[in-house]
Amino acid sequence: MKSAVIFFFQMLLVLSLLLAVSMAENKLVEGFRILGEKDSPLACATACGVRGGDNCTSVAETFSLLPSIFADINPNIDCDAPFHGQWLCVQ
Repeated sequence: MKSAVIFFFQMLLVLSLLLAVSMAENKLVEGFRILGEKDSPLACATACGVRGGDNCTSVAETFSLLPSIFADINPNIDCDAPFHGQWLCVQ
């Protein structure tokens, strides 16, 4: 019986330690960015909605954007088939 009580307290101690470490790691991660994450100097200040017949090139030209800048501020856009009403960053 005595060994069962000791085992119980040892397991309780281990679980408490794991919980404390887990909570401490969570607090430490909140204040830091993920390794490898890049700080982007570009941000979307103005957006426009895609109209029929628009494509990435025509929108970039309309707002006097270089194609490389347009691609940087719209990284997830399928330029081959933007859909009507899709929002694109233009500034």
